Amino acid sequence: MKKTLFFVLFSVAILFAVTAYTQEDVQKTGPCKADAEKFCKDIKPGHGRIMACLKSHEAELSQACKDHRDQVKENMQAFKKDCRDDAKKLCKNIRHGHGRVIACLKSNKDKLTEACKAHFDK
Repeated sequence: MKKTLFFVLFSVAILFAVTAYTQEDVQKTGPCKADAEKFCKDIKPGHGRIMACLKSHEAELSQACKDHRDQVKENMQAFKKDCRDDAKKLCKNIRHGHGRVIACLKSNKDKLTEACKAHFDK
């Protein structure tokens, strides 16, 4: 049970980290910026509201935005796979949420496996 809970919380932490990056990307210059301006111009940024708005317009999104979304999902899955064991070993006492596990992994960069470390070198 404890092990399962750790993986669930780790997955949620990664999801929030990726979502935060995507929201920033959407609001500034990313491939979803035009779609966000078109469909979500009256939505207040923060707490995933822009991403939820884009998701509600998924069928209408530009191909570039859809491709970007798919790439972010792929990157997230690879990160979870490559860093799960490192997080379990190096960050087991870190409280989850607000990017704390990510910060822990970054602060232990010299101890990470090569596969996990590669995600921080991008």
